[in-house]
Amino acid sequence: MNEFPTRIAFEQARSIVESVAAGRQLPSEGLALPRAHGRVLAQDAITAIPLPPFDNSAMDGYALRHADLGSDGDTALRLVGEQFAGLSLDLRIGPGQCSRITTGAPMPQGADTVVMKENTRIDGDTVRVLIAPKPGAHVRRAGEDTKIGDRVLQAGQPLTPSRIALAASIGMAALEVAQRPTVAVFTTGDELVEPGLPLRPGQIYNSNRELLMGLLRADGLEPTAWPTLPDDPARIESMLRDAAQAFDIVITCGAVSAGEKDFIPTLLQSQGRVHFWKVRMRPGMPLLFGELERALFLGLPGNPVSVLATYLTLGRMLVDGLQGRGEPRPRFFARLSAPWHKAHERLEFLRGRLQSASDGILHVQPNPADGSHRMRAAADSDALIVLPERVADYAVGGVVEVLPY
Repeated sequence: MNEFPTRIAFEQARSIVESVAAGRQLPSEGLALPRAHGRVLAQDAITAIPLPPFDNSAMDGYALRHADLGSDGDTALRLVGEQFAGLSLDLRIGPGQCSRITTGAPMPQGADTVVMKENTRIDGDTVRVLIAPKPGAHVRRAGEDTKIGDRVLQAGQPLTPSRIALAASIGMAALEVAQRPTVAVFTTGDELVEPGLPLRPGQIYNSNRELLMGLLRADGLEPTAWPTLPDDPARIESMLRDAAQAFDIVITCGAVSAGEKDFIPTLLQSQGRVHFWKVRMRPGMPLLFGELERALFLGLPGNPVSVLATYLTLGRMLVDGLQGRGEPRPRFFARLSAPWHKAHERLEFLRGRLQSASDGILHVQPNPADGSHRMRAAADSDALIVLPERVADYAVGGVVEVLPY
């Protein structure tokens, strides 16, 4: 059995998860842009073209030479052609001339300014400029957004729709992204019954499977739900080892505390490796992290709110680390809408509901039903309120960190 830390601080657990994930980053794969949404970029994207690729008009109007405009704001110019968005017609504008132009169309040679259509009057082939624009007005210059050789996307960034669109705008049809980890999900306990079946005395419905599967899917993964683990150590070992030989991550819910039927910590100590067991956090203290066969192993406590809190904090960190995500997830802070007394030393993830006020300040209302079994309180909330490791009283208006679901 390996030696491992136990009852550790949350920050120490975070450091261990980050270190282990960094050493087990998954390989990359090339994906066409339509399949790359939500993935983590594995290779910088360097542009081979400028953006915009050519000088073009930002307005519908007339392209002209600013030097031809009079100081009185009423100038007559001869209309010599038109350029629509599309292939360049190689128009040339000489002194006293102008060309009709549409938004996105290439600027004719010699033209340096666009006057909006609304500020002109047309008389045959004469265009009268009624309000003179400033020099260079309404012209998008080649390369003003990006220049050739710019790194427009950085490895480690999650690929949002706008980043995918940027890759498309520089002509990239595919991107190199991190493979997503495969995840096996287990729930545990003879007391669990699948929703829709009748309950017998002492049984409860299996809610953790849907909770964890939904959390993983929301992070873009395609987890596989395995049958519920019975309270039988031999069958638990057989099923977990089978999954651990085929998946990158194995996640269990329950059977990780110190009860007579909590067999998983002993299994991991004897057949795998434990990185830590038990974290000074509430809810979620019995959290177990280690390795079994080829898989990383995350043993979550069985109470549903503990599953929610431990996945959103350390579980998501593991998933991000395996994909090499280098862009931190955003942190938010809010003011408490109600007072709260924290009577214990552990780091707490309290449930709360975010409220946006008209003054632009974010508020959070703590939910008084703070038990780790109180799933309705979790469902009525949309964020975890982070309360540090100490006994403390929090007043209305106090600033706290919040983690939106």
